Amino acid sequence: MIRVALLEPEIPQNTGNIARLCAATRTQLHIVGVTGFRLDHRAVRRAGLDYWDQVSLHRHRDLAALYESLSDARFLYFSTKARQSLLDWSFDQNDCLVFGRETRGLPEDILKSNWERCLTIPMLNPKVRSLNLANSVAIALYEALRQTAAFGDPH
Repeated sequence: MIRVALLEPEIPQNTGNIARLCAATRTQLHIVGVTGFRLDHRAVRRAGLDYWDQVSLHRHRDLAALYESLSDARFLYFSTKARQSLLDWSFDQNDCLVFGRETRGLPEDILKSNWERCLTIPMLNPKVRSLNLANSVAIALYEALRQTAAFGDPH
């Protein structure tokens, strides 16, 4: 199954919206490291509405703990700095889609050591630096689910 991992998310509303998305798609959500808020924060709960009991939520102290808990996964790292488009990537059911902080993205060392698995979401307007984290997760997750026939045979 496809999984989503957020590394140290900072904005509670984004995490709440992503949790709701994961509940709707039956996708595990992995929160890695320290968040910029508590998960019981009112804004997180409001964005996730009353779907929190439907979220398969997992917490990890760091990336090493995430890697250990998902030893069968292929980790894909999303960044505006990547050169490979997610539209040209072949997703697999064991993929874990990893996203960084809203303000800084994923750390440079993670990108450099995993460059062949770093993906970007193409944008037509070069004046726009990045997309909102929740939107980015939704785009990537739905493309991965489409390709892996989660909604039925894509052909």
